[in-house]
Amino acid sequence: MDQAVLVQGKPTLELENDLANLRWLNKTFGAVSLLLRFLRKWESNRYPDSPQLRILDLATGEADLPREVVAWCRKRHIQVTIDAVDTNAATLAVAKERSRDFPEITFHQGDIRSWGTGTWDIVLCSLALHHFSQEDAVVVLRNAFNRSASRLLVADLERNKMGVIAIWLLTALLLRDPMTVHDARLSIRRAFSFRELGELAREAGWQDFHQARFPISRQAIWMEKSSLAAPS
Repeated sequence: MDQAVLVQGKPTLELENDLANLRWLNKTFGAVSLLLRFLRKWESNRYPDSPQLRILDLATGEADLPREVVAWCRKRHIQVTIDAVDTNAATLAVAKERSRDFPEITFHQGDIRSWGTGTWDIVLCSLALHHFSQEDAVVVLRNAFNRSASRLLVADLERNKMGVIAIWLLTALLLRDPMTVHDARLSIRRAFSFRELGELAREAGWQDFHQARFPISRQAIWMEKSSLAAPS
């Protein structure tokens, strides 16, 4: 973000509004439903036999998705801990404030291209890859793979004409905060095509991974333990 996001050490109102808009977009246009779809799928295949489900969320933003995961796990009496990582201090400040009732989430400031040692049961990275160049996106995907012991899901926008038009109309008619307009329109233009995302995964050393399109102008790549193969 080019705009100032901190005033006297606190997040600006503009940033807080932008993150609230992103939370609404995630809830309304598929990011939340996509994530919960995979949690249900993986629950039916049984999680690793451990006292707690350990999840790593890369580029967590304001942590709306980790909060959705915690709420989902609470309903099913699944013990879960989530390490949520983001590079932006101001965004993390908002995330911590909005997650005060979610002690299951621990926040870390760091570079998702290299953050972390060891592995987690599930590694998530949602709507972040388009912020990186192709070269850095490969590094992110490789690090996400290396941090995963069992399940791995990377979801993002898919660049296409319909998505560009839809985002333009949405930000012209409804979400008109300047930061949201700028970020949303730039994000869909910078997103990778379906073919490009698959190529990035292969370049990162992913093998036997799955890829699919989801509503609306979203795509995902994922792997499960039975199909994990070490990157070259």
